[in-house]
Amino acid sequence: MLDLFTIFTKGGIVLWYFQGTALSLTPAVNALIKSVILQERGGSNSYNHDALTLKFKMDNQYELIFVAVYQKVLQLAYVDKLLDQVLLAFRDRYKNELDVGALRSLNFGQEFEGILQQLEEESRVQSLTHRPMRSFVESKKAEKFGKACPEAKGGADVEIVVNGQEVGGDECPQAMPLNGSPRNKVLPRGGAITQGGVRKKVRPGGKKTVVPSKSSPKTVPKRVKADRKWDGVVSKEEAVTLDCSNPAPQEPSGVKSNGDFKPDYSMVGQMKGQLQSLEVEEEPEASVPAPSKGGGVFSFFKSLTGGKTITQESMAPVLERMKEHLIGKNVAADIADKLCGSVSAKLDGKVIGTFSGVQSTVRTSMEQALVQILSPKRRIDILRDALEARDQGRPYTITFCGVNGVGKSTNLAKVAFWLMENGLRVLIAACDTFRSGAVEQLRTHTRHLAALHPPEEGEGPPRVFLYDRGYGKDAAGVALEAINYAGQQRYDVVLVDTAGRMQDNEPLMRALAKLIHVNTPDLVLFVGEALVGNEAVDQLSKFNRALLDNAHDHSPKVIDGILLTKFDTIDDKVGAAISMTYTTGQPIVFVGTGQTYTDLRSLNGPAVVSALLK
Repeated sequence: MLDLFTIFTKGGIVLWYFQGTALSLTPAVNALIKSVILQERGGSNSYNHDALTLKFKMDNQYELIFVAVYQKVLQLAYVDKLLDQVLLAFRDRYKNELDVGALRSLNFGQEFEGILQQLEEESRVQSLTHRPMRSFVESKKAEKFGKACPEAKGGADVEIVVNGQEVGGDECPQAMPLNGSPRNKVLPRGGAITQGGVRKKVRPGGKKTVVPSKSSPKTVPKRVKADRKWDGVVSKEEAVTLDCSNPAPQEPSGVKSNGDFKPDYSMVGQMKGQLQSLEVEEEPEASVPAPSKGGGVFSFFKSLTGGKTITQESMAPVLERMKEHLIGKNVAADIADKLCGSVSAKLDGKVIGTFSGVQSTVRTSMEQALVQILSPKRRIDILRDALEARDQGRPYTITFCGVNGVGKSTNLAKVAFWLMENGLRVLIAACDTFRSGAVEQLRTHTRHLAALHPPEEGEGPPRVFLYDRGYGKDAAGVALEAINYAGQQRYDVVLVDTAGRMQDNEPLMRALAKLIHVNTPDLVLFVGEALVGNEAVDQLSKFNRALLDNAHDHSPKVIDGILLTKFDTIDDKVGAAISMTYTTGQPIVFVGTGQTYTDLRSLNGPAVVSALLK
């Protein structure tokens, strides 16, 4: 049932392998190396590739990797034990050769087959054995309740009732999911339930105290009815506001205005060439508390002492606090867990020197993992690609998508200004035909951009143009017409603005997939907020999944990059950048840092990592 088991070094030299099928599994192993091992994603030892599941284990002392490959539908439960036992057996047999690095011909097949047959037999016998159902107290959920329960730590006398039966007194009453069932309760021990869901709690030598339950009714303040505003009736205050009969005040000579907008020509010329790198403000070194007082994220590394080999047991408390620190910096909880697991797997069994070597090794490993995650797999150079598309006689198309209210239209205007600063003509396609005011917002941005960059020949064609068809139209059709119009009028770049949509809105997600499938843009950017934590993973994964599920070809177009907005509002809580990049593996192309057209930056990975770990 096992298709492949291979042992190779981190340098890529295959030492030994066992193959149980005639199919070539080299692409699956190469995908594991490229997508997981090289990308510092070793927090989970499992990886799926097409119809295969690959599980691996690393031996950091001898720089070895053990990989088992089997069909995804089989669900082999003994693979983890197989990896552990084969690793120990291989090290025991070839320890001397591994120490001197002289591995020649290896005859490991007989020992491997013995271990494999033994584990397969144990798995078969275990599947035939009836296992009794565990009680609630024996389950892992009870352990989590005990850890999360402040009352249990303080010694409070409570009892938990599940389905009408008492299950113990050490679990957490706050964490118990009662689901509204009258048979599931968390009660102080020795009390009784009265009418209305109120507990009478009797303390020794004291009086009865009444503790209202969460289901007890709450007093709601009486709402005062607001005055009705009738359509078509204008008050005196509104009439004064709407009166435009007075002549507008004259503007100083030499100042050209576009409506109520006065161009700030100081912005012109600031964004030529590639974007500036993001700068994250860091605190001075003197402000960091001394390690003896527990300050700083790495002060707790001093709990690692002495030994020459790092083990998972010695790193467990360190990585637990590291995980809490990352979550506090807005890294999604499951991403933080995977990062700590990756560092643990990378350092487990690694031989170190002195105590200072432990601290530097752990810090260096985490920094390398974070920088590797933020490093793009492929470099996206929009200016170069747009010039190449212009040489080919077609416009370069960028589609912006994301949830509601993240700043898609505002940051689209920033990108348009940057492109115009570099001599490109931009067409903006107003494909948000749903939200009221979306077209007017883009029209205002277009008017402002046209004032900052007027036509070069005075009365020539505009440098920026808004293509819209109003509201209620098919967004995919509007985008197609806009791209065709841009090709006819020789515009260099088309920026497609789409309606904001929640990731769980299936009809709107299908419409987005249709727009991307019909128009095949060169770049699909997901616009997300830097303020979110766990929500970033859910948004990105569901947007990507919707584009894959609603595709009509074998190579669907998915999210190519990320535009991270509102980065100026988060101080050093930059974890959303890690969460989004880890989820998709795609780079952060732009970072929005303010409200003006010049507040657009490129991501600086080392600066973000430094802010994340300080």
